[in-house]
Amino acid sequence: MDAPTRTKIVKDLTQAYQTRLPVPRLTGAYPGITIEDSYRIQEEFVARKVAKGAKVRGYKVGLTSKAMQEMAGSSEPDFSAMTDDMFYPEALPIPHANFFSPMIEIEIAFVMKEALKGPGILPVDVIRATDFVLPAIEIVDFRVKLEAGFNIIDTVADLAACGAVVLGANPRPLDAIDIRRVNGELILNGKSEVSGEASEVLGNPVTSVAWLANKLSEFGVVFEPGQVVLTGSFVRAIPVSPGDEVLCRFDQGLGDLSVSFE
Repeated sequence: MDAPTRTKIVKDLTQAYQTRLPVPRLTGAYPGITIEDSYRIQEEFVARKVAKGAKVRGYKVGLTSKAMQEMAGSSEPDFSAMTDDMFYPEALPIPHANFFSPMIEIEIAFVMKEALKGPGILPVDVIRATDFVLPAIEIVDFRVKLEAGFNIIDTVADLAACGAVVLGANPRPLDAIDIRRVNGELILNGKSEVSGEASEVLGNPVTSVAWLANKLSEFGVVFEPGQVVLTGSFVRAIPVSPGDEVLCRFDQGLGDLSVSFE
């Protein structure tokens, strides 16, 4: 795909935020589009936001389970940068109308104290470079139409389907918990919907951070101190509607995290 075509898609995605109308499925409108094109589209979209004053605050990893990779037609996870306007405070109502088709996932977020530069990053390097971890909610959203044929190429161009993130305020150092065995439960309007264990994320969320550090090196990107990494959901995503109250409960001292939708 040539640069002008990628730029047109970036403009279409930007307009979608203003019109609240999703863009047609990219793999349908552009049959020759590749995963490399999608990452370049994402890169240009984020660069335009930064040029207007946004700051990259971190990155998300998606498709961290084999089942999700198979569904998206991928053999590896995907990722996206997250800018500061995508972070919401916990426990405060969020306008549902800010999103297209929002869904909730529960994750563990890493906050870095040291830079991580791939390639060659191992899990032990991630452990050394991590300041602490936090409970997190990812609000998954789709600015590209969800229709037959939708796959990872459509998702990656669309910020890896990241709509927003809510971070808890109860930090835990890695040496105080067994991060593989952290359990999380998603409670919607008082009813337990789904629960799971963090080992569902590539066997260990630490592995997710290492994968991303190495993947980002292909784009010349380095994790910076203070940046946040969402490591991937260990439960299936749950759709939310206006008026919904969401409570995410984590063990091992990570605590509860809540959000509601106006």
